[in-house]
Amino acid sequence: MLLELVGKNIDLKDGLKNQAQKKFSKLDKYFAEEVQARAVFSKQKNGQKVEVTIFLPGTILRAEETSQDMFVSIDKTVDKLERQVRKYKTRLKKRYQNNETIRFDNFDKEPVQKEEDKDIKKRKTFTLRPMHEDEAILQMELLNHNFFIFKNAENDKIEVSYKRSDGDYGIIEVDG
Repeated sequence: MLLELVGKNIDLKDGLKNQAQKKFSKLDKYFAEEVQARAVFSKQKNGQKVEVTIFLPGTILRAEETSQDMFVSIDKTVDKLERQVRKYKTRLKKRYQNNETIRFDNFDKEPVQKEEDKDIKKRKTFTLRPMHEDEAILQMELLNHNFFIFKNAENDKIEVSYKRSDGDYGIIEVDG
């Protein structure tokens, strides 16, 4: 795993960097190839926070944890990511009997920001790729978001999957 370590309101000491590298390397066994990951460490009012994003081909995994100790936050984040990876790898294997049907397009991950737009805090760009509705819901869950925009592979329409307040999912079809 190619791990980028970023400190936000905190100076990353060698001990913390080494421990993070060691703990996150436990996830390497789940990936066939080298993957990019970004870990952001921050000090906040309510504790020490670790946010990790792993960029897989066609999928993004994300987890965050806050505790009073940064090392505990790292452990909890690794545990959460490990559960996530196992859960979704199993689900993908059940759905796809061969890897030819799994799409491996890459999303553009870098946010684009303009100085003039003071009210827009963050802007992300990604490529809409054809996928089935259940793949979009899976991607939405992997990102831990409550909506996801995608191009429906069956009808070529732009659609939005979202999580409803009752825990179920909804799809919005976009015309035009």
